[in-house]
Amino acid sequence: MRKIFLIAFLLSVVAVDAQVGKMFPELKGITLNDKEYTIPTDCKTQQTIICLAFSKKAEDALHGWLNPMYNQFLAKTGMMDDAYDVTLFFIPMFTGAYQPTVNMAKKQLMDGTGKEYFDNVICYHGSIKKYKEELNLDEKEFPYIFILDKSGKIIYATKGLYSEKKMEEIADKLE
Repeated sequence: MRKIFLIAFLLSVVAVDAQVGKMFPELKGITLNDKEYTIPTDCKTQQTIICLAFSKKAEDALHGWLNPMYNQFLAKTGMMDDAYDVTLFFIPMFTGAYQPTVNMAKKQLMDGTGKEYFDNVICYHGSIKKYKEELNLDEKEFPYIFILDKSGKIIYATKGLYSEKKMEEIADKLE
């Protein structure tokens, strides 16, 4: 049983790492402040952290990343304000049967999210097929985290629940 778990774990790590070095596929969406973004085209001035969730369970898990990521990489708290020059987006993906509910879901997101995050939450609605194929999004219960360089190339990828170890890896890649 342990062998099966270890093999599954190693395959999931390899699947995410396989994306490193590839260009992030174009993704269009609208922030909670109604600004349109096209990733990676509109992210050419800084490294960009993309946090994707394409199921309710993954979106719930993504909430565990929100405060730590925002506080470490964006929040202006004084001494370390300029430590990271990065753009950060949390992207709930409304696909399939959930596409028609995007406006209702956006309103719920706005009601449950602090206004300081509105520019960092992008709602995507459309097909998931391209992203599943190009980004190996194979487990819908987990959020996926990607760091893009200024050209839009993936320089780091991970998936799963928030952990301090993953945050340290992300911070190391941004330095």
